Amino acid sequence: MQFTRLKRREFITLLGGATAWPLAARAQQAAMPVIGMLMSTAADDPEGKARFAAFLGGLQQLGWTDGVNARIEVRWPRGDAEAHQYAAELVALAPNVILATGVYAGRLLQETQTVPIVFVLVNDPVGAGFVASLARPGGNATGFLFTEYGIGGKWLELLKELAPAVTRAAVLRDATDPAGIGQWGAIQSVAPSRGVELTPIGVRNAGEIERGVAEFARSPNSGLIVTSGGPVIVHRERIIATAATHRLPTVYWNRMYPAGGGLVSYGPETIDQYRRAAAYIDRILKGEKPADLPVQAPTKYELVINLRPPRPSALTCPRRYSPAPTRSSSETPPVHHAARRRNDLAARGARAAARGNASRRVS
Repeated sequence: MQFTRLKRREFITLLGGATAWPLAARAQQAAMPVIGMLMSTAADDPEGKARFAAFLGGLQQLGWTDGVNARIEVRWPRGDAEAHQYAAELVALAPNVILATGVYAGRLLQETQTVPIVFVLVNDPVGAGFVASLARPGGNATGFLFTEYGIGGKWLELLKELAPAVTRAAVLRDATDPAGIGQWGAIQSVAPSRGVELTPIGVRNAGEIERGVAEFARSPNSGLIVTSGGPVIVHRERIIATAATHRLPTVYWNRMYPAGGGLVSYGPETIDQYRRAAAYIDRILKGEKPADLPVQAPTKYELVINLRPPRPSALTCPRRYSPAPTRSSSETPPVHHAARRRNDLAARGARAAARGNASRRVS
């Protein structure tokens, strides 16, 4: 009997410990800081995967691991309607901080004025009302600039280097996005001096893009510029295919387009911003406030040339340049500080593209 009672007491003790263990584990999990993420691509998008991996890698270097000492809640909206829905979902989770891509930071700021927000790839956070100033954001948001609007003029200059015969250029841009408006304005300011007539094309859906480009491409000496924005990411495969179908020399804003078969891109390295954002997330989790963290500018710009695209009929290249890198990154320049080097690289790389050389990375 004594043995039986002893075993029973031991069993009850063990049972109580077994019951307490999952409760303690759940309490520990609940105590983990929660990091929200509002992306701008689909979950299966290669660019989105690369951005997410870069962010996770940056966090791990700073000692944060998903499921170990932090919990990451990520949402992948397919368009603006889902972005509104997911912004509300993330805020309802009461996270410690949220990372937002581009204009979707604005959706979050409509939902909360208290949850810290770190944004990436935003063109004009002051003009958009995200922050009071770049040096002193002053609210619950801070982050990383995509680039200045003046880069739009560089895209037109690059197009003329690639295809000197171009006298007409269509510009795919989101007329509702401040970035699309600003970049369009920068392109307009350069066009007269380059002898180029401009035609804006909307990007609300794939049909609008295809119809606009097809109609524009009926006239000769035509080229295409694709500015930044969410819709041109969602429809990028269709845009690349449409440009190839109509044999239009095309300049894109990001390397994901040459990687997908487009001709050439020039702009900030977007993946790098997600790595850098991890450092701001870390500082906020350790007690710093977004209001005190200045908005940072891009540190890496890259020229990417696809040396094996379907060759546009209008593509000719200056003979005075020697073959040059498929890809060139400048580590620290604002756009206006490296114009001469970028123009040289563009024209030299274009000649390599025209020759159809194998793709290669050069210092």
